Parts: sequence; structure tokens; C-alpha cells
Amino acid sequence: MIIDILIIILVLFFSIILHEYAHGWTAYQLGDPTAKQAGRLTLNPLKHIDPLGTLLLPGVLIVLRFLGYDVFVFGWAKPVPVNFMRLRNPKKDMMWVGISGPITNIVLAVFFSLLAKAYPLPQYADFFAFAVFINLLLAVFNIMPIPPLDGSRIVMGLLPDRYLLAYSRLERYGIFIVVVLLYLGLFERVVVPIIVFLGRQLGVSL
Repeated sequence: MIIDILIIILVLFFSIILHEYAHGWTAYQLGDPTAKQAGRLTLNPLKHIDPLGTLLLPGVLIVLRFLGYDVFVFGWAKPVPVNFMRLRNPKKDMMWVGISGPITNIVLAVFFSLLAKAYPLPQYADFFAFAVFINLLLAVFNIMPIPPLDGSRIVMGLLPDRYLLAYSRLERYGIFIVVVLLYLGLFERVVVPIIVFLGRQLGVSL
């Protein structure tokens, strides 16, 4: 059981870090060197660790699931700094920066689903299924239009300027909104069915 937990934490850790790296890399390609200047444009995991969101919270939630508790496993890395005003086309480019993280997780989900088909062995099935699940979770969860989740960057790129300030002010309450939605079970009723559906399209039973 301990080995299983460690493997799951490793997959979650790896997926979250690549998600954040994608934001910094995309911003750099579009003219913002902030992440590079801060030393965050790297795959060195130590640069991206958030003690609470990358280690403690996911670890506790994973253990609770192994113990039979029906909890929603999620986590986050230290956000890569992005100065949207340094982008060549701030309003348009922020959408690309925002969507790059979820796209990275979708690519990882496809990769692990291909591995599951290439190595259809019982001892690997749970590992590949979890790797697909966690990456689809990170993609679908982050695409929700709740500031500061990635979906909000897409919304901000599409909103008329007169609404941007009011919408951006929601960011200070974003974590509380997410916690309330988790408590109300919205993610289990909306996000999880989407993840299961996408998993089936990839040929993986979640």
C-alpha cells in the first residue's frame, strides 16, 4: 500500500509540475520572461513545490481514499509568475498561457492511455488508469472559469474590457468558491462524469 501511495503521489507531482512549467514556457514564447528570470522555467521539482498544495493536501487526500473515504483528490504547485502586460498581445496571449496547462495534462493523459494499451497487464492497469484520471482531472478542473483557475484566463481574453475589472476581483475569493463547490458536491456531479467520459474516449476505464 505504501508503494502504491508513493507512486500515485509521484504521478500527481509530475503532472502538476509539467502543468505549471507549460504556463511559464508559453508566456516566455509570447514575450514574457518573468518565469525565466525568477528561475521557474525549469523542470526541477524543487522550484515548483508548494508545501501545502503539492505535498501535504494531496498526500492526505490520497491516504483517505485508500482508507475508503470518498474524498476528491486535488492539489497544486507554486504558480509560475506571469506578467500579462509583458506579453506581446496581453489579452489574446493570456488565453494561450491559461490553456497551455490543461493542454499539457490532456497530452499526458493521452500518453498514459497509449501506454495502457501497449502494456495491458493487470499489474499496470491501476497505475495507468490513475495517471489518466489525474491528468484529466487537472485539465477539466483548471479549465473551470473560476479565477484564478486557468479557465478564467480564457474568459478574461474574451470579455469586453468594461467587465474585466469586476471579473478579476473574484480572484481573491477563488479558493473559497472552489471549497464551497467541493463541499456542495458539484465537482463529483459535474467534473467527475466529464473525466470518466473522456477516459472512455481514450479507451481507459476510470
